[in-house]
Amino acid sequence: MNMKNDDNHSGEVARTLVEFLEVAITMIVFLKGFYPSAAFERRRYMNVVVQRARHPELRDYIHSASSGLLPFIQKGLVERVAVIFFSNDNVPVERFIFKLTINPASAASVEEGQLEFALRSFLVKLSVSNPLVKPLPHNCRWEVTAYLRTLPEVGSSKEGELWIPTDTKQWLKPPVITPVKSLNSDPLCLQLYLEHPSLSETQL
Repeated sequence: MNMKNDDNHSGEVARTLVEFLEVAITMIVFLKGFYPSAAFERRRYMNVVVQRARHPELRDYIHSASSGLLPFIQKGLVERVAVIFFSNDNVPVERFIFKLTINPASAASVEEGQLEFALRSFLVKLSVSNPLVKPLPHNCRWEVTAYLRTLPEVGSSKEGELWIPTDTKQWLKPPVITPVKSLNSDPLCLQLYLEHPSLSETQL
């Protein structure tokens, strides 16, 4: 198979992944109870009942954050996508991490239905993950952060201008990691896990 066809198929996998991330991020925000439940509405996606933001600004933020990742995922630059919840002093209190790798050489061998079936299991798992999460503090906030394997050159693309470097404070101690769901196959390897500060971190 030639390189052009590999790129086409890996692009389809990347687009499916970005669409999935938009839905998954919305579900995470709903799961955390950051907004009233009336701010969301039930929809079906990949034959799973999911949540969709009603408020245009919230919906647009999640959409722009996820769709803005597409060119970087297609180039293999994105290592992790995180939904981070912060305390009022800008310290992370909880991180939902999607760790991902796409193998372009294997993208042509997977059918769309197979990929959707695999991603559907993540959405099902998220819908019952409430026991794993921690209560949010008052006056908290959240954001979507992408961790890149290499940084794109300044001014090399319009897409890069949509993202700004994060000034997020980091934990001094290794976090407590709680696995949620993983997929280890070609063309997509995907892990979803939670990170919380260690007990010693919270006592500093």
